[in-house]
Amino acid sequence: MSLSTEFLDEIRARVSLAGVVGRKVKLVKRGREHSGLCPFHNEKSPSFTVSEDKGFFHCFGCGAHGDVIGFVMRTEGLAFPEAAEKLANEAGLQMPVSTPMDREAAQRRADLYEVLDAATGWFQEQLHASGGEEARAYLERRGLSPETTALFRLGLAPDSRGALRKAMNARGYDDDQLVDAGLMKRPDSDEGSPRSSQSLRDYFFNRITFPITDRRGRVIAFGGRALGDSKAKYLNSPETTMFHKGRVLYNMARARQAAHDTGEVIVVEGYMDVIALAQAGFPAAVAPLGTAVTEEQIEELWRMAPRPTMCLDGDAAGQRAGFRAATRALPMLKPGCSLGFAVLPPNEDPDSLVNSRGAAAFRQVLDSAQPLAEVVWRMTLGDKPMTSPEDRAALRVELRKTVAQIADPDLKAEYGREMDQRVQQAFGGNFSGGGGGARHRDRGGKYGGAGKYGRGGSWDKSSGRRRGWGDQATTMRIGALQSPEFLRRRQDQVLLATLVNHPKVLLDYAEDLALLRLEAQDLDHFRQALLDLVAREPDLDSDALKCHLSEQGYSGLLGELLSSDVYVHGKFARPATDSLAAREGIGHVLAVFRERQAAEDTEEAARQLAVDMSEDHLARVRARQELGQEDEGRTIDLDRFAAAGSSDLD
Repeated sequence: MSLSTEFLDEIRARVSLAGVVGRKVKLVKRGREHSGLCPFHNEKSPSFTVSEDKGFFHCFGCGAHGDVIGFVMRTEGLAFPEAAEKLANEAGLQMPVSTPMDREAAQRRADLYEVLDAATGWFQEQLHASGGEEARAYLERRGLSPETTALFRLGLAPDSRGALRKAMNARGYDDDQLVDAGLMKRPDSDEGSPRSSQSLRDYFFNRITFPITDRRGRVIAFGGRALGDSKAKYLNSPETTMFHKGRVLYNMARARQAAHDTGEVIVVEGYMDVIALAQAGFPAAVAPLGTAVTEEQIEELWRMAPRPTMCLDGDAAGQRAGFRAATRALPMLKPGCSLGFAVLPPNEDPDSLVNSRGAAAFRQVLDSAQPLAEVVWRMTLGDKPMTSPEDRAALRVELRKTVAQIADPDLKAEYGREMDQRVQQAFGGNFSGGGGGARHRDRGGKYGGAGKYGRGGSWDKSSGRRRGWGDQATTMRIGALQSPEFLRRRQDQVLLATLVNHPKVLLDYAEDLALLRLEAQDLDHFRQALLDLVAREPDLDSDALKCHLSEQGYSGLLGELLSSDVYVHGKFARPATDSLAAREGIGHVLAVFRERQAAEDTEEAARQLAVDMSEDHLARVRARQELGQEDEGRTIDLDRFAAAGSSDLD
């Protein structure tokens, strides 16, 4: 629908910006403007301003900016036409309809919303009537409270054919409307044969009903769970003018608001999983409607939160579901938007887990979610043997093809670097096809792990294949086998993740961090960007810091740093950690860094001595030894060195 500039200006003129913002933000009037705490990032001192005269809001902390329509889009997860329609209704404006045909279609849609809402109420009545005992008992066995049942408007399509049609006809809704709404169906017949009104059949029969809504909470379809014997345990409404199952998510309207409050969205498999999680304190859960997650649904998820978590079964089917979602998401990726993947314990689904082991057990699953890059790596790796150079070369080719699917050039480059690092860590080679093996030798003189292990998976020497998905014991073994290069980068990542999540600690250690050098160039640039930001704006909180870093092009690196892969190596880096624990953790990490840097400086001084046997270089090496800053394994025997020459220095 095309909306004219004049119509949009009329909305802005009639609707109070401060009034709309004031529903979400406690505003204080200051002169001709209002101010308050920004709803788009956490802050303790107000940096959010609303200018009624100028017609816009602006946050000086995270940079959020827009008009009243943009505010509703951001806070309620609506698309532009939907936000405009919502505000037009508030302003008493009729949405423009360009032709009589458009007006007729709009009226039909409005009538169908009314039909579907009336059917929802009738189904609810049947659940609580005398014929609803079996359905009520089923819901009680599944652990649902009456309050939860009412919240989700669960109902019952009774074991009485024609009852819905009779009730709806009595309320003034005709048979064509019932068919158009997906409540009734006509049997297939030959083209041109008359359609008898007697041939109408109930689409839902002897089933518990689950209303499916659009973003605004309007019922557009139903899901049904069979109570008796049925070939289809679950059934959704047919596709209608109102309902396209590949574009809709169950619980979308409630989850949208909850996602704004919590910053997370959880994608599970079915209706009961969503409802059980909501009852357990996870209201931002949604489910696709009996199909794999589609591109349209991924876009819908990103409107709610930048990194939705796919909650997968720990079996082969769950792995395949994760791979399908990753494959669909890759071409659509954009800076700041990705997916996380959490794997459930064997033989558990979200419903059973929260009912048997509680909300804390499910939270633990969410906290262990892995980033999309990890799934891309596993998906490409599969269970292929990696015992020969040909195997590993084929892997590099396939990784390049996988990364090439990403449309965004910056993200494509970031994923290329990520896969490069993983190949190097696993096999000592280079993703881009270059050599580089020699610089990844371990102390035994072997290259860094060819055929041994890979990040996010481990290798069985006897079979030359990767061990399985979601194996916690395997994951622990991987940590012990990681190369020194990987562990050094992980130390750097833990340091930076802690600083992003705890900016006050960053301020306390700014001087130490300014003197620090990180080996990886991308991480060292990130360190400098952090210091520059807090130097300019020392009151930035974590969310504002992330916003600024994303705007500077670090969104991909942020996703890498703020992941469970990093947190498992330093729990004090997590955002929920108290500041004292974070400060102690940073102090320990910095002490390790100082030792490491001092050892590197000593080694460099020794190498300079090998090139130029001057008194000055000799004095530098001896001074460092006397200070005891070098690692015992790196200590250089100067007398032996002077006698043997530089060849012993390797």
